[in-house]
Amino acid sequence: MLIVNRDDERPIWQQLLDQAIHNITTGKWPPGELLLPSRELALLIGVSRSTIQIVYEELYSRGYTVTSRRGGTRVSEWTYATQPSEETAAQGPIQPELPLLNAAIGHLHSWFGDRDERKVEIDFTPHEPYLDEHFQKNWRQSFLQASSEADLDHWSYGDAYGFRPLREQIQRHLSLERGIHVDIDQIILTSGAQHSIDLIAQALLHEGETVSVEDPGFPAAWMAMKYRRMQVVPVPVDEYGLCVDRIHPGSKLVFVTPSHQCAVGVIMSEPRRQQLLHMAAEQRFWIVEDDYDSEFRYRGDPLPTLFSQQPQNTLYMMSFSKMIAPGIRISAIIGPREAIRQLAQIHELTYRHLPIMEQLTLAHFIKHGHFMRHMRRVRNVYRRRHAAMTKAINASGLSEYFTLSGVETGLHMLLEAHKSFDEEKVTSLVLEKGIRVYPLSRYCLESGRKGWVLGFAKVDEAAIEEGIYRLAGMLI
Repeated sequence: MLIVNRDDERPIWQQLLDQAIHNITTGKWPPGELLLPSRELALLIGVSRSTIQIVYEELYSRGYTVTSRRGGTRVSEWTYATQPSEETAAQGPIQPELPLLNAAIGHLHSWFGDRDERKVEIDFTPHEPYLDEHFQKNWRQSFLQASSEADLDHWSYGDAYGFRPLREQIQRHLSLERGIHVDIDQIILTSGAQHSIDLIAQALLHEGETVSVEDPGFPAAWMAMKYRRMQVVPVPVDEYGLCVDRIHPGSKLVFVTPSHQCAVGVIMSEPRRQQLLHMAAEQRFWIVEDDYDSEFRYRGDPLPTLFSQQPQNTLYMMSFSKMIAPGIRISAIIGPREAIRQLAQIHELTYRHLPIMEQLTLAHFIKHGHFMRHMRRVRNVYRRRHAAMTKAINASGLSEYFTLSGVETGLHMLLEAHKSFDEEKVTSLVLEKGIRVYPLSRYCLESGRKGWVLGFAKVDEAAIEEGIYRLAGMLI
């Protein structure tokens, strides 16, 4: 019998439904049992017939009962009494076994820097740009104006290629600033460099194919490729950039950062560039060119891109993470029309499209001149901090014991040590003194090179000088 509790805050029909479900799932009402007609049950319980009809309709809609014109309402034959094991009854359901993750996953955390509890006074992070209240004010302004001007159509499912007005702004920027002239359908937007690399792996490679990457290099590139079960082959880097003659002959893709090598900071020499372009054309593999930090060059004009010289088999990656802020999560891949179409098809299946609000805001931010004004302002900041870093390293005597490189472009430089240098021990010691530095070994696959990748974008000139001199005091 079902019972109504008048002191219960739940609706009467909900009370009766819960009791009925309990009776069915515990076997108290076995499969096939005929339930009382709604009118009769209502009289027995003392409720309206409509209340019982609601309960019966819910039981039927959830599959607990079946009904027929002549047979009435019966408990479904498909229901069963739950009889949990003693272990399940005592502990509750046990979580399904989790698969082991690819070993590349764990490397990402250490690459960014262990965030332990020790107090950090000076953080030479190479991963983050300079941000200030001026940027925040302009971004907020673009956000509010873009929101108010957005059409209702913008809030529907978007284009897998990305928001067209934003791609048009990127198209114009590439033409003016990097000498890259492409059509709008040669640009696809992604949510960061890792997303770009993952999308390229899915769309343009088969599982198990060989990919060559710089070593030391950009860890996210080979992490993503390894996660997609590619055969990742490290290629050494020297003072002229990627050692092209060491590229694996079976490579289907070569990932390179020619404008400012991700870890070592060197610029890929012109002979090496031509050698790479010739090899890619002859052996028919993809070049993925990450134009890493090319916007921040301290000597001469920005170098021409590989893509502008050979667009047929080059995919050009750009990101707003360093140019503006990592939190925006907008990047772009530029490439041959057919390849970009294939990327868009995979993107539509796996991610659908990027969030519209960030795209609307960034399009407004660029169109109304905030982006170029921001770039001019931060370039001046970086120029001062770059000068402060190089001066402090030379004046402190560190340059006599370590090799300084990567000073022409970008937001970090390399202070390289001898291979016998106990990088891990010294890094931990330095952290105990309140300074975080980033070991070169975390950028390496097989290379035994040691040293520190030192970023200066988020550290002001006074802190740079203090931090470098404190480093020198501990090491010299």
